[in-house]
Amino acid sequence: MPKSILKDILELGVNSNASDWHIREGCPVTLRIAGNLVDSDFVADSDYMRKVVETLVRSEEWVNRFKRTGDLDLSYVEDGVGRFRVNVHRQRGIVSVTMRHVKSDVMDFDKLGVPQVLKKIAESERGIVIVSGTTGSGKSTTLAAMIEHINQNARKHIITIEDPIEYEFKDKKSVIEQREVGLDTETFYSALVHVLRQDPDVIMIGEMRNKESFDAALQASDTGHLVLTTLHSTNASQTVTRILDFYEKSEQDSIRSALAINIRSICAQRLLPRAFGGGVIPAVEVLINTALTRKLMNENKLDKLPAAIENSRDDGMQSFNQSLLGLVNEGLITEEDALKAATNPEALKMNLKGIFLDSKSEIMG
Repeated sequence: MPKSILKDILELGVNSNASDWHIREGCPVTLRIAGNLVDSDFVADSDYMRKVVETLVRSEEWVNRFKRTGDLDLSYVEDGVGRFRVNVHRQRGIVSVTMRHVKSDVMDFDKLGVPQVLKKIAESERGIVIVSGTTGSGKSTTLAAMIEHINQNARKHIITIEDPIEYEFKDKKSVIEQREVGLDTETFYSALVHVLRQDPDVIMIGEMRNKESFDAALQASDTGHLVLTTLHSTNASQTVTRILDFYEKSEQDSIRSALAINIRSICAQRLLPRAFGGGVIPAVEVLINTALTRKLMNENKLDKLPAAIENSRDDGMQSFNQSLLGLVNEGLITEEDALKAATNPEALKMNLKGIFLDSKSEIMG
């Protein structure tokens, strides 16, 4: 069997632990490695791009869809290398390709370096667990570790709805079904409409995108399911605000009350370079829905959530600054990188000197 036109560049990326490939005519093939874009030595010419598209776009239906829309999402398996999620698109009138490696090796919590309380959160029977952060902050990797923890330790039926599928799971104690938007289901919404009829215990929604998806998450939580999802937001309190922004002003009070009941935890994370040995490690802010945080959400005192998190270490919570301080003290990150990533750099600077101000009064004020 002749070697695929893509095999060399895909092997190069996988061996370099790349997450994404950007293939553009007349440009070096660019890989995303540890969050950074790195140019390879290989430049894709027009003949190479033509062969790549012929390899990827294999049916007349896909060809017609691409001609009509300028975008095509599909999956591609390279023998001996792995599975890839692919987007073929036009830019400046020429075809470009973006590929993402769909991994089958899911890192556990210890390897990821996330707080151990995430194990307990993943073991929740019901409620909504949100992993938030900016693009490239490792949200999907942490979510995958939660799914795998359930898979290894509980007999559950897990259904994931993803765009794209980023990790492939193999059944262990649990039964796992993975549905990819565009391939297995038409839209997130259509998958969410039907998911409760598929007898799930755990539902993973790849990304919370709009009011409809959060309505479905609330319904699933209300009926006794555990819902795991991600959201683009920078910290735990902003995550609540972002969800409320999905709704009209007249709806927000009732949704805030529903959040107070149904949220199990919000874990916000930021990736930082390791001080030694290369790679990255997450700083994680953890909000757990206790009587205090529930009261603050019900009373619309969202601005007091950061102080509540900071003063609730005994409940398993931690702020970004507390996480960063711990990583610095363990020698895992540098003080300089910690201060760059801090929500409140001045407070962290004082913490690093051993000075801690009492923020309990902020919660009651």
